[in-house]
Amino acid sequence: MLKAYKYRIYPDKAQKEFFEKTFGCCRFVWNKMLEEKLEALRQGKKVPRITPARYKKEYPFLKEVDSLALANVQLQQEKAFRDCFKNPRHFRIPTFKRKKDKQSYTTNNQQPKNGRETIRVDFEKGFLYLPKIKDGIKAVFHRKFEGKIKSATVVKTRAGRYYVSILVDVQDPRNDVKEPKNFICGIDLGLKSFGTIVNDTGSLKIEYPKYLIKAEKRLKRLQRQLSRKKEGSKNWEKARARVAKEHEYVKNARGDFLHKLSKTIIDESQIVVVESLNVKGLSRGNLAKYILDSSWSKFLGYLSYKAAWYGRTIVAVDRTFPSSKMCSKCGYIHRELRLSERIWKCPACGAVHERDENAAKNLKNYGVVYISNQ
Repeated sequence: MLKAYKYRIYPDKAQKEFFEKTFGCCRFVWNKMLEEKLEALRQGKKVPRITPARYKKEYPFLKEVDSLALANVQLQQEKAFRDCFKNPRHFRIPTFKRKKDKQSYTTNNQQPKNGRETIRVDFEKGFLYLPKIKDGIKAVFHRKFEGKIKSATVVKTRAGRYYVSILVDVQDPRNDVKEPKNFICGIDLGLKSFGTIVNDTGSLKIEYPKYLIKAEKRLKRLQRQLSRKKEGSKNWEKARARVAKEHEYVKNARGDFLHKLSKTIIDESQIVVVESLNVKGLSRGNLAKYILDSSWSKFLGYLSYKAAWYGRTIVAVDRTFPSSKMCSKCGYIHRELRLSERIWKCPACGAVHERDENAAKNLKNYGVVYISNQ
């Protein structure tokens, strides 16, 4: 099974220069190939298959960087065109890359004649070794892995930080799976709290830290400072970096919260029942900022792939299921229930419900029926 491990790296001056050169060459090759392919499409011809070696004679500086990085650019662009032709409604035609866009390149692990792999990790000394770089790159390995390294992707963020994502062929992670405390749980996602979880042992509300909302005041101040600087100047670049670092902090903090929460849920429950959400439609309303800050889609994605890793089951309930309006005790559907009513009383049996907890109970009950019918 392939699994990616992301680490922060601290390249020295020479290594940073090599990375910048590789980023630039990958961007150059991407744009040259794309220009020729788009011209062929305009003339009604078949999209040609172009390799980076075609440009090395005319542009000898391409020989100075990792050839596998350029080869991966070719593969990425070919996949982008295949996706576009196969599903044009979902995938757009590839576009030209700019220097201010995300900077990254991918290289593959190979074993040359001397027997040493081109991508190596020294966990003891804290060094990462990549092709075309003589010395090891300092890295913080906060977790170790066992398995064969397949590839490595180096990324430079807009805040100027460097990361590497190492793709490893690892053993089946189910060998290290924990015994679940609960058989089934239902999760109702909301805005008052991030989510309400009901399992075999009880219910729990998960409060969301609202990283973007809390950082909004500071971001506005940094954006004002940036707007006062002359674009392209050194002071402008410093102000831009401060804005980028703040956005990066919000992104990393949110991702850390979602990863830890999804892993805890997968560890503790064998079956997880969630509701399918139309996040794209919900984000068009007045609460768009709060919905996007919650990152429901990303959270459900994390749950899905972690469930596949650890042998758990995800049950996705259709969005038409009336989880909030249905009484979890008698099954009565209170169609007149308004969104503002957080606590309501069932007209049929008289049970008093807290809206989110009741919805999570209904999702859990749905999961029990679903599993019994399988």
